[in-house]
Formats: sequence, structure tokens, C-alpha cells
Amino acid sequence: MNSKFAATVAKSILAVALIVSANAAQTNTTYPVIAVDHGPNSPAQQSKPYVVLVSLDGFRYDYPQKYGAPHLDAIAQRGASAPDGMYPSYPSVTFPNHYAIITGLYPEHTGIVANKFYDPARHERYSYTDAKSVSDGTWYSGVPLWSLAEQQSMRTACFFWPASEAEIAAQRPSFYLLYESKVPSETKINQVVAWLNLPPAQRPHFITVYFPEVDGAGHAFGPDSPLTAAAVKDLDNAVGRLDAALSKLPLRINIIIIADHGMETTQGDWINLDAYADLSNFETDGALLYPKSEEAAQKAYEQLRSASPKFKAYRRRDVPPELHYSDNPRIGDPVVIATGPYWIRARNDLNEPHPHSLGQHGYDPYRMKSMRAVFYAAGPDIRPHTTLPPFDNVSIYPMIAKILDLPVGTIDGDPTVLAGILTKK
Repeated sequence: MNSKFAATVAKSILAVALIVSANAAQTNTTYPVIAVDHGPNSPAQQSKPYVVLVSLDGFRYDYPQKYGAPHLDAIAQRGASAPDGMYPSYPSVTFPNHYAIITGLYPEHTGIVANKFYDPARHERYSYTDAKSVSDGTWYSGVPLWSLAEQQSMRTACFFWPASEAEIAAQRPSFYLLYESKVPSETKINQVVAWLNLPPAQRPHFITVYFPEVDGAGHAFGPDSPLTAAAVKDLDNAVGRLDAALSKLPLRINIIIIADHGMETTQGDWINLDAYADLSNFETDGALLYPKSEEAAQKAYEQLRSASPKFKAYRRRDVPPELHYSDNPRIGDPVVIATGPYWIRARNDLNEPHPHSLGQHGYDPYRMKSMRAVFYAAGPDIRPHTTLPPFDNVSIYPMIAKILDLPVGTIDGDPTVLAGILTKK
């Protein structure tokens, strides 16, 4: 057998093995796993730890104390937690924060500056509900953790995470699913366990899993509702089942549990900015304002800056620096920031006379404590009985990269912030 033919045969055998492994990892037919052939984990990567990153969307930092979450409390006892919460990036909404966590970059640097926005350079709109834009990697800057790992021949898997359906930094996860809003928790738990039961060559070392239920309850019923309390308890039980399943595997697994933001009871009716300012020379999306000229931007700013105590208006260059929300034209100009839990939009384009939910987020996380999110971590690489003061969520990225021994490029996250919770400095 000549060397070229032998190499071809070996490659074919490997491809078949990957397909067989992918099929073995498929625990259900209702929500199919998409497998991408990146080849096996390199020998160097096979000996490294595992990280399961769990997102509990909208799980406010104080829900465990407010409603009881014994499984999260148990994880905190044997690992690390932030009792006073973790700061989401501004705006404290789902897509910008999930993508900030997974890239270590603030939204102004990832380009995902809101759930929905307009790009003045592309003359296009991005929306978290539009599958075409969500799966288009050209919208995203930064290197997600799954792309970072895949670049180093470490396999990854995502049971949902904003942007995991797109090719970013020339990579996709080895395993991922197209998003569905109503997937049973047990399906997700079983799939994570199945991935971790793959042979070492195909087994993902970095896995994400996303649960939306608490966010949905918080929006629909408000954070103080008994129905939100029930959703918290249900999801805490799911976390307990996942944690128990992981503990039975003979692997060095670290579980990290986060939320993207908190939740607050909203007040009042819609505030329409075009009632205070001339927006005829603007593109708009939600409360974001995109001027067609500098003159239009300055005129609208002057009209808005003292218009209402319920919001503040800034020229983009003057947005408070702690918000890290000025370095991208997708943000718009001027920038309007609510001073409380108010409903703000540029104009009534959607013909919605009244807000349709009792709970909301997106507000300044440094001004409103209720925007803070949970953080828990436990495993063989996490120091037990460790607590942290509030920190910016972009610093999770370098911590996970440290556990997985992956090289980190330029990011906004600070590697020293969470260094103290790691067993290996």
C-alpha cells in the first residue's frame, strides 16, 4: 500500500468514526445535533479538563435567597460564587451578554450592541429573532471560546448559545443545535452526558447549555410573581440533576453557572422619544437612534437631554465610561439610557399601545442592582468555599481559557479578577 493511498484510507476511517460518534451522541430525534468534522481532539488536548458552561437566562442574582435554590447553594458551598451578583455588560439583554461572556469583549467591541440594531455601514439590520442574521458570522467580532478551542484542535459542543449557529473566527462548534425555545431540561441534560460519554478523540472539552425558562417567567409575570418563584425552583432542580449526572462521570469536569442579566418590575407606559425630538432624519431600532447627519444628531441630543427625568441622553462619545458603550456606530447617536425600569422606544412603529410584559431588563447594571446576574463555579479546578465581590462578566472568558490551557488574544476581560478561585494559579 503506497503512502498516499494509506493516508486516504486512514482519513476515510476517521471520517466514518466521527460520523458513528456523532450518531452515538444524538440522544433524541426531535432536536437533531449538527456535527461538524474538525477531526479528533489532538493528543495534547485529550488530557485536559472539561468545562460545562450553563446559562440560566434572566436568573437574577438574589433569586436563590428570595425563592430558595438548594442545588445552587450546594454548588456554591463546594466551589465559588458571587453572592452579590455579577455585572452584565450594558445593555443588560440576552444576545449582547451571552456573546460578551463567550468572547471576553464588551458589546461595543463585539458589534452585538443590542438584541436588535441597525448597522449604518452595512445598511442592514440585525435581529435576534432573524435566523439569517443570527447565523451570519460576518456580524460578529471576537473569538468565541468554542472557536478558540477548535483552533487548538480541542472539540466543543453547544446545546444552544447565542451565535453558536454561526461560523465565527473561521470555526463552528464540533456539535451544535439550531435554537428551539421549548426543549425539555431533561433532553439537554441527557445530551450533555452523551457528549461526555463519547470516546476521548471526539469528546468535547468545552460544552455550553442554555435554559430560558426563568427569563420567560420574569417577563410574563414579573420577578416577584409566584410563577417566577416556581420557575426558579424547577430550574434549580434541573441544575441539580445535571450536576449529579456530571459527578458520576470519571472525568475532570468543572461546571460554571451564570446568567446573562437580572430582571425588574417595569413602571409606566411607553415613552416615545419622537414626542420630544425630531427624528425625521433618523433610522431607528427600538430606542437606538441613527442620524443621517451630524446636525440631526446634535439637534436631537439638545431636544432630549433635559426632556424627562426617566432617561438621560448622551452624545455617543460622552456615554459614561463604565458602561463601555461608545466605541461602535451600531450603538447610534445620541444614546438614550433609562434612569429606571421604564419602557423606552424611538417611535411607535410596532403599533403596541401598551407594554406587553410585567418584567424587563436592559438597564444600567451599575445603577440598578436588580440587573445583576448569578455566578457559580465548582469542580476540581475551582477552589472550594470561595466568594467574590461583583465583577464584570467579560472576565469569565480568561478564567475558562486558563482552565482549558488555551491561549488568549486581546480581550476586555481581566484575567486577574477570577484567578483567585482557581486551584492552579
